[in-house]
Amino acid sequence: MKFAICNEMFEAWPWDRTCDFLKELGYTGVEVAPFTFADRAEEISPEQRRYIRSTAEERGLQILGLHWLLVKPAGLYITHPDAEIRRLTSEYFVELTNLCADLGGKVMVIGSPKQRSLLPGVTREQALAFTQEVVTPSLDLAAKRGVTLAIEPLGPAETNFLQTAAEAIELIGRVNHPAFRLNLDVKAMTSEAIPVAEVIRNSAAYIAHVQVNDPNLLGPGMGAVKYEPIIAALKEVGYDGWLSVEAFEFRPGPENIARKSIEYLKGVVGG
Repeated sequence: MKFAICNEMFEAWPWDRTCDFLKELGYTGVEVAPFTFADRAEEISPEQRRYIRSTAEERGLQILGLHWLLVKPAGLYITHPDAEIRRLTSEYFVELTNLCADLGGKVMVIGSPKQRSLLPGVTREQALAFTQEVVTPSLDLAAKRGVTLAIEPLGPAETNFLQTAAEAIELIGRVNHPAFRLNLDVKAMTSEAIPVAEVIRNSAAYIAHVQVNDPNLLGPGMGAVKYEPIIAALKEVGYDGWLSVEAFEFRPGPENIARKSIEYLKGVVGG
C-alpha cells in the first residue's frame, strides 16, 4: 500500500512548497481538490495543468486523482429534481474527468454530501436514477483516459443518501460500468452498524480507493480508531492501492497532521 494525502489542508501554501514537504515526509501521492486551484475545472489552463503535474512528478509524487469535486462552482447538484441542474452537473463531471487525466490522476472520489443529499420530495429511487443519469456521460471518457469514478458512502451526519457501502454497491450494480467503482473512507465506515473490517471484506470486489482519517476529523492514529484490523482486512482482500490521508480539522496544523499520519501508517502497515 502507498501513502498519499489530500492537498486542501495546504491550500495557503505554494504548490511547490507543498510538494517539497510531502516528499520530505515520505508521501508518494497527493489527492487534489480542484477548488484549491480554481473555481471551475476548465479555468485551470493547459499550462497550469502541466505545471501542477510536473511539479509533483519531479519530486516523486503522483497526483492520484481528485476529490471534493463539487465544492465549486456553486449551483451543481447530483440528485436535484431540476433536469437542467442535473445536465450542468453531468457536463461538469466530464470537465473534471479531463482535468483528472491531464494531471495524471486515476480516480475521482464522488463525495460532495451537500450536493447529493435528498431534497424535499425526492425519493431514494429517484435519487439513484438521477445519480446514474449524471455520472454516465463521463464513464466511457473516463475508461478511455484511465480514470475511475469512485462513489463514496458517507455517514448520516453528512448526508441522507448513500450512507453505507452496501448502498453504494447497489448503485454501482445499477450503473454497471467498469469505470464506476467504490471509495471507502474510514471515518464514514465507522458510522456503519458493522465493524470497519467487515465493511472492507464485504466490499472487496468494488474498492477503487481508500481514504484514511478518524471520526474526530483528524488523521489516522490521531483519534480512537485502531488501524491494525483495518489494514489486516485490506491486505486480506488484496488491496494494494493508496491510503490517502483526508483530514477535516486543520487546527493542529498541516505539518503536524501530515507527519503524524504517515508515521502512524508506516508503523501499522510497515515501510
